Amino acid sequence: KVIWTLLLTILGCASSLPVGDDSICTAEELAKYSIIFTGKWSQTAFPKQYPLYRPPAQWSSMLGVTHSSDYSMWKKNEYASNGVRDFAEKGEAWVLMKEIEEAGEKIQSVHGIFSAPAISSGTGQTSTELEVHSRHPLVSFVVRIVPSPDWFVGIDSLNLCERDHWMEEVSVDLFPYDAGTDSGFTFSSPNFATIPQDTVTEITCSSPSHPANSFYYPKLKILPPIAHVKMVKLKKNQLGFPVPYNNFQAKSNEVIDSVS
Repeated sequence: KVIWTLLLTILGCASSLPVGDDSICTAEELAKYSIIFTGKWSQTAFPKQYPLYRPPAQWSSMLGVTHSSDYSMWKKNEYASNGVRDFAEKGEAWVLMKEIEEAGEKIQSVHGIFSAPAISSGTGQTSTELEVHSRHPLVSFVVRIVPSPDWFVGIDSLNLCERDHWMEEVSVDLFPYDAGTDSGFTFSSPNFATIPQDTVTEITCSSPSHPANSFYYPKLKILPPIAHVKMVKLKKNQLGFPVPYNNFQAKSNEVIDSVS
């Protein structure tokens, strides 16, 4: 009887606990961040089949969302939505925007959408601002690798809240992902749908293990990061003002030239 009572007590306590890490955020209700995306896709770092023309190496615009754990834009080892497929394959955002909008209306899981301009070369920077909420402290985004069959970089559900405070600064190296919807091996592969659809997978220097793969570098242990993202919490007196590029040190001459 004692064991049974104890078990019921434990189960009762467990059922009353908040679901998901974001539900225990007790920081101030709103916080605003600048988000700076840096492309590091240079011919030096990624020489194999590097796209020089028609089109040259570049990045699509960034599409992102701040949300709760009830929403997921994309997830490794899960199937991409129709919206993520269209964005990863063609850079078209309409279906993905509709999916985000519907999730926000149905289950109140979305706080806001943000976007940043495209980068017309493999190296360079783009930036924008985003707002998180104590009930919606997660950040997700996608940026398409152009040209590519269905390859992208991004972040899935990064939590900017640490219990009672918002993180001041977050930096993340980004690596390429395959959306699992197109079977091309190279940057300039023709459209060839994957049937049946595969899950989202990370592209590495050895996977897919095919010599034709544009990211196949068997002598490397890991690929160098193809991009980088930095999020910096804005002070209240900074809200509403654009983020100047010169606040952030560029990592290479290529980035400096691109920004200038």
